[in-house]
Amino acid sequence: MATAEQLQKFRDSLFESRMSGARRVRDQNGEEIEYRSDSEMARALAASDAEIAALNQRPRRVVYFNTSKGIDQ
Repeated sequence: MATAEQLQKFRDSLFESRMSGARRVRDQNGEEIEYRSDSEMARALAASDAEIAALNQRPRRVVYFNTSKGIDQ
């Protein structure tokens, strides 16, 4: 699994390629990825943004209440 930093570098590279009109991106492993269309690149950007957000999200605190009804006699 990639780290948030690795995903951010890939996302930045993808964004730069998309803005320049290029359809190819080289990932951190040196592999080249070619996208068929701008909409495919947009979907890849959205997916990488979602992954980065999920990795950077702080764990939510969960509070459990344990209650009981006491019977006074």
